[in-house]
Amino acid sequence: MSLNVIQLVQSVLTDDIVRQLGARLGLPAETAQKALTATGPALVAGLMHKGATLEGARSLFTTILSPEVDGHIAEQLPHLLASTSGLNQLETVGRQLLERGLNRPTDQISDEVARQTGAPAHAAHAITGIVGATLFGVLKRHLLDGRGNVGQLPALLSQQLPIITPYLNDHLLGALGVGGLSAFAGSILSQLKAVSAHIDQPTPAGKPVPEMLAPIHVPADAVVREERRSHAWLWWLLAAVAAVLAFLFLRGSHGGLGGEAISATSGAQTAVAAQPASAARVASGTSATATATAASSDAAASTVEASAPSAPAAALEPTKDSQLAFTVNAAGKPTLTATVGNEAEKTQLIDELTKRLGVANVVQNVTVDPQVKPADWLAHLDGLLPLMALPGAEVKVDGTRVELSGSAADTKLGWLGKLKSLFGASYQIGTFDVAHAVADATENFRSAVKGLFAPDSTCVAADIVKVLNLQVINFSSASARVPASAVEDLNQSARGLNACAHNGKTVRLEVAGYSDNVGGAQANLQLSKKRAEAVRAYLVNAGVPADSLIAQGYGDANPVTSNDTAGGRFTNRRIEFVAQQ
Repeated sequence: MSLNVIQLVQSVLTDDIVRQLGARLGLPAETAQKALTATGPALVAGLMHKGATLEGARSLFTTILSPEVDGHIAEQLPHLLASTSGLNQLETVGRQLLERGLNRPTDQISDEVARQTGAPAHAAHAITGIVGATLFGVLKRHLLDGRGNVGQLPALLSQQLPIITPYLNDHLLGALGVGGLSAFAGSILSQLKAVSAHIDQPTPAGKPVPEMLAPIHVPADAVVREERRSHAWLWWLLAAVAAVLAFLFLRGSHGGLGGEAISATSGAQTAVAAQPASAARVASGTSATATATAASSDAAASTVEASAPSAPAAALEPTKDSQLAFTVNAAGKPTLTATVGNEAEKTQLIDELTKRLGVANVVQNVTVDPQVKPADWLAHLDGLLPLMALPGAEVKVDGTRVELSGSAADTKLGWLGKLKSLFGASYQIGTFDVAHAVADATENFRSAVKGLFAPDSTCVAADIVKVLNLQVINFSSASARVPASAVEDLNQSARGLNACAHNGKTVRLEVAGYSDNVGGAQANLQLSKKRAEAVRAYLVNAGVPADSLIAQGYGDANPVTSNDTAGGRFTNRRIEFVAQQ
C-alpha cells in the first residue's frame, strides 16, 4: 500500500473549502492556505515520530480506527463548515484526536504555525484541529479500504518523509517535541522500518519452527537421538525459546537478536503472559494448543476488518451523557449536532431525520463516542421533530435534561408543557434564564472561595483556577465594562490571590476572554480581549501584583459547549483563568 498523505489531505481541503474556512475564521484565503500548508506536514511528522516505537505504532493505529475518526471526512467537510457549530465540533474532535495520537497538547504547534504564517492564534488553533480531523479521516479510509494492519502503518508513514521535508523546519519540529530537522530526517526512516519489521504480524502455519532453528543452534545429533523417542519435547523447547525471545524483545533487549528471529517470535508475547518462560515447565506438558492459539489470535488482531475495528478487550462503562442540540434558522431549516454511544444510534437518528425532514432540509453532525450512555431521548424524537421546523427554536438535550430557548421557550406556544408531558417525570425540562444561571454560579463560587482564605491554603495554581473559574462575569452585550454583578466575586478573587502573594506564593495566571459565535470573528476577538484586559485591570487595582497576570482574548475559539442554544452561548461567553508556568 502506497500513500501520499499530503496529497489526500489537499484533495479534501480544496480551494473552495479553504475560502469557506477563511471566511468562517475571518482570514483571507491566502493566509488560511499558508496555515494549512504549514500545519499538514508538521502533523504528519508528529505521527511519524509517534509510530517510530512499537507501543506508539499500536496506539496510533487504534486512534486512527477509533469511532471518533470520520472516514468519510471528504464528503462531510463541506456540510460541517456550513455552520459554526459544525466547524466548532470538527475543530474540537480534531484537537482531541491529535492529543491522543501525538501524546501531547496541540497548542505549541498551532502557536508556531501562527507565528510563521501570520495567522491569528485562534485561527491557527482552529486550523490545527480541522487538519487533524481530516488527516485522521483520510488515513482511516485508506487503511479500511486496503484492509491494512498495524504492521503496515509505520511503512506508510515512512513514505511521507520526502514529501513533507520541504515544508518542515527546526521550530515546527521543536513545537512537536521531535527535535531538529536534520536529526529527525536522519533517523526516522530506520526507526519506522525497524518497527514495521518487528511488529506483530500474521505468520503462516509451520513457519516458526524452521525460522527458529538457525538462531537456536540445536545440535544435530541431539535432534536425531530425540527423534528415536519423540519429537514432542523439541517443539515445546522451541515454543518456550520463542516466548522468552519475545519477552526479552518487549523489554527492550534488542542486542544479539536478528530481525528474522524477532519477527518469528513476536506473535508469542500473549503466551508469555499466560505461562512462565521456562523450558523445563514447557517440556513437562504445558498445552501447546494454548500457545498456538494465543499467537494466532494476537496476529489476527492486527488486521483491519472493513466492517469495523476491533473493540478494546476491557471496555469501560460509559460515563458521559448523550447530547442533542439544534437551532432553527428563519427559514425553518435546523442545524443539529449530537453525540451518541454507538453506530446503531447514529444510524437511527440520521434515518429518522432524513425520513421526516428530508436530506436537504437539515444540517446534521452526529458523532459516536463509546463512553456515552444510551440515548434514551431517541424514543421521544417524534415529539422534538416539530420543533426542528419552528423558526428561531433552540433546544439542547443533555442526558435527561432538556433546555429550551429562543422561540421554543415562548410561553404562548406552550412547548414547555408539551415536552414535560411527552418526556415524563424522569426528565428535567426547563427554559434558559440568565439571571438564574448567574445566581447559581455566584452561590457555587462563594461557597468554594472560602477555602482560599484558610490558614493551610497551599496556593497551588491548579486549585486556585478551579475556584476562580466558578464565577461568572456576565458582561452586557458589546460591552467590556466589568458588570456590577461581578464586583463582589472579583473582590473575593483578589483577596485570595493577594493572600497567596503576601505569603510568598504568588500565583501567576492568564486572564483569557472568550465570546460566543454571534457576530464577526474579528469583532468577537477584539471584544474578548478587551473584556479580559478589564478583568485584569480590576484585579490589579484591587492589589493583585500586575506582573502575575496577563490578559488575552480568543474570540469564539475553544467553545466549551455548543453555541446552538442561549445557554450554550452564555457558557461560551466567559472569562477563564489559566495557570501559567
